[in-house]
Amino acid sequence: MKEIEVTCKLGKELPTDEILTAAVKALGVSPKMKQQIRYRIMRRSIDARNDILYRYRIEVYKPDEVMAEYVLEEYKDVSAAEPVVIIGAGPAGMFAALRLLMHGLKPVILERGKDVHARKFDMAKLSREGVVNPDSNYCFGEGGAGTFSDGKLYTRSSKRGDIREVLHQLVRFGADESILIDAHPHIGSDKLPIVVENIRKCIIEHGGEYHFDSRVTDIVRKGDGSFDVTVADGSIYSSRKVILATGHSARDIYEMFDRKGWEIQAKGFALGVRVEHPQSLINKIQYHGKYQPYMPTAEYSFVTQIEGRGVFSFCMCPGGILVPAATGEGELVLNGMSNSQRNSKWANSGVVVQIEPEDFPEYAQHGPLALLQFQKDVERKMFEYTGSLKAPAQRMMDFCRRIPSTGLPQTSYHPGAANAPLHELLPEHVSLRLKYAFPEIGNKKMHGYYTNDALLLGVESRTSSPVRIPRDNETLEHVQVAGLYPCGEGAGYAGGIVSSALDGINCAAKVHQSLA
Repeated sequence: MKEIEVTCKLGKELPTDEILTAAVKALGVSPKMKQQIRYRIMRRSIDARNDILYRYRIEVYKPDEVMAEYVLEEYKDVSAAEPVVIIGAGPAGMFAALRLLMHGLKPVILERGKDVHARKFDMAKLSREGVVNPDSNYCFGEGGAGTFSDGKLYTRSSKRGDIREVLHQLVRFGADESILIDAHPHIGSDKLPIVVENIRKCIIEHGGEYHFDSRVTDIVRKGDGSFDVTVADGSIYSSRKVILATGHSARDIYEMFDRKGWEIQAKGFALGVRVEHPQSLINKIQYHGKYQPYMPTAEYSFVTQIEGRGVFSFCMCPGGILVPAATGEGELVLNGMSNSQRNSKWANSGVVVQIEPEDFPEYAQHGPLALLQFQKDVERKMFEYTGSLKAPAQRMMDFCRRIPSTGLPQTSYHPGAANAPLHELLPEHVSLRLKYAFPEIGNKKMHGYYTNDALLLGVESRTSSPVRIPRDNETLEHVQVAGLYPCGEGAGYAGGIVSSALDGINCAAKVHQSLA
């Protein structure tokens, strides 16, 4: 087997003959064997440095070489098997459940929110009427936060495990096969709910359980080492092992751990704004003025260092819209989402500043919940300024110049934007670094990005958890509570759909290993 690279102009079919000709040369075989060569596309990425091209990485095989296919393990009927409680039905919880099915264990999923379709009505009410359901919103509910934020699957890191299991599972449940090869795969917020629903159906068909509207209020470890997990309606679910996959916004879980004296730790996270540009401008910048309608909608990412702290783009949504992501009354949080076609006229991205516990010593009195309290205070301050889910907003250049905006451009954010001095509302630690970062990005990395046609809206604050739930590096159990497996973004061990899913798979494997 050899690896070759073949390029192809966007909008054109990948030339099979060109692949085989390159394969003959790479494999050192006779041209007569050309039609017997087999190949497999491993990766596709866009190269916009000169001509706009697709760049393919392809494995090629001689006729006598075995081209092994990736095969998923089969799910077992677990109707009568030992139960394992999973708290949370986001990526970590769902993929932990699928892995338990493979091991012959029964997943019992407790989800505080609603199923993925009923959840949409609560999100619509949030956007249109400003009514927050604290258990069913853009963060809570079946599928987790990632279901309605584009379904980005960008991580390609293999340090957490074999990402093929995650991608092939998603394809099995309805995602497009392009996610197996694209450098920046995404599913789309319009298609991901169907995938999530198909996963649920599979788990139930094989004997697993789903319980919606089941917010966990207590976890009790009994004398024999097993657990009783109590939910809001008083129901109790018992099992010897519990996988905790509650997501980065389950503040009540962190507070419960703190009350119980179970160790948690303050953890750095990032906070900033959502930046919205016309998508046509981002297309022009990224394709160097050569964009054509048949080309994929352009995206971007960047990272820089300003005064010792990282400033970076986060959860970029090309052709997307902005949505309210509050999980409680009196707080204002923004997120972005894109449908599979990425065809809105706006591009939005979080641009955020890294924050560490030592940056805000005035919050040290809150112990491990220090940055959680800081996060809450910033979100409340944004809400109090407008008195609603309208987002405080300012044009980019005005923000950097520290002057009021005389008017605001149109925005995709349905609750609307309110003209505000964001440079004063944001913590100075964040505001000053953004002030220097935006011109730097526009001058050095993306010419045209720094413009007053760009709108900044506050606040993007749910980039990751401000709390870590520590666990043993080998067993993945909580350092004090054996049998409890903190997992995914909510525990501070993942960031995004794929890494969360891999962490869920790893925790489920450890549960099986321990029970076996």
